Amino acid sequence: MDVPVDDNSTSKPSLKFLIYGRTGWIGGLLGPICDKQGIPYEYGRGRLEERSSLMEDIQNVKPTHVFNAAGVTGRPNVDWCESHKTETIRVNVAGTLNLADVCGENGLLMINFASACIYEYDAEHPKGSGVGFKEEDVPNFAGSFYSKTKAMVEELVKEYDNVCILRVRMPISSDLNNQRNLITKLSLYDKVVNIPNSMTVYDELLPIAVEMAKWNLTGVWNFTNPGAMSHSEILEMYKEHIDKDFKWSNFTLEEQAKVIVAGRCSNEMDASKLKEFPELLSIKESLIKYVFKPNKKTSAFIS
Repeated sequence: MDVPVDDNSTSKPSLKFLIYGRTGWIGGLLGPICDKQGIPYEYGRGRLEERSSLMEDIQNVKPTHVFNAAGVTGRPNVDWCESHKTETIRVNVAGTLNLADVCGENGLLMINFASACIYEYDAEHPKGSGVGFKEEDVPNFAGSFYSKTKAMVEELVKEYDNVCILRVRMPISSDLNNQRNLITKLSLYDKVVNIPNSMTVYDELLPIAVEMAKWNLTGVWNFTNPGAMSHSEILEMYKEHIDKDFKWSNFTLEEQAKVIVAGRCSNEMDASKLKEFPELLSIKESLIKYVFKPNKKTSAFIS
């Protein structure tokens, strides 16, 4: 895609982002990142499932790139999707395809925030082996309707050559007041499952998503920090840096299954494709730098 050149520079491309998901976690973080870099942006007004409203947004905003951070994850969690299947399909499948198609027709790159919750440890990718799922591996987890829709739409949307798919997994940020933050969730549970998983630290990875847009990268990307950590390992770090008196216990997958509606997956993703960003830290290093150290002196975030 040809990128317009800034009138004030012969080397710096003129950028303008159209972002969907203003009220969501990712969408809310992308704005300040753009502000910091001086990138003009607007939030989409249209609904993903209403094609005409998407076309109107593109005509009005005239973006160079479109970010799709909108979607249904369910409140308080993915169990909601089990009893709201048509609503989940309407946004996660039909809406995402709509936006990809409209962007394609207008010659625009779409950065689509997707999910890595479509894999489960198996014989080829054993727990604790360090062998992660690659971008081209066939999804093997459909234990929740949410995950089912995410795998379904990815299979279709990856056929568009104007789409960059970023698979997010167990997101974390430095904002420990955010109830969607994995660390905040874990700190509120009495018991957690002690299985290693890949995770995405937004403070580090979302600026990389902006760089990927600038480079017009496409295709499927495992958008996680390298490596995997268990929930107990994270809570040990939480206890060390945030609340030395914090206590928790573990329970089995069988015990967990009794208190949830939809199944949950555990996996490690192969993030080696992100080696184009050599500064990317491992999950443990990223947690220390971006989450625990900044919060160490302001630890009273939950009363």
